[in-house]
Amino acid sequence: MKSMEITGTLDTKKKLLTVLFWTNRKGARTEGCAPFLIQKISTEDEVYKAEDHKFLKLTGDILDNVLNNIENGINVDFVLTLGEETFNASISNDSFSISTEKSKELEEEIIEKLEMEMQRKYPNICESFPTRVGIRK
Repeated sequence: MKSMEITGTLDTKKKLLTVLFWTNRKGARTEGCAPFLIQKISTEDEVYKAEDHKFLKLTGDILDNVLNNIENGINVDFVLTLGEETFNASISNDSFSISTEKSKELEEEIIEKLEMEMQRKYPNICESFPTRVGIRK
């Protein structure tokens, strides 16, 4: 597992989108164009799990709960899949951790990229990515 401190002035939603986007983007290097799926989200008071043959989206109450926990410094844990790779990620207002099951070097690549992106005023994120994970503007 690799971890980093989150510094800078990004709002909570941008932090969340940045870590999810770059986890997806770096994972695609080894897994190709397989779908990036959110399988499970654990907050302080809720556990959301994807139903069979579906995946979670960050919509409505789920997004509100996730953002509220992150803003309050509480870790939110994600289980993400991309092809045959599984990512276990944890984010709070000031930290991010990631572990991979198949390709351990991905952990370092993701953290290195995020350390650069988190310092930017406007992190580099594909415009279509928020809607792919269920976030509507």
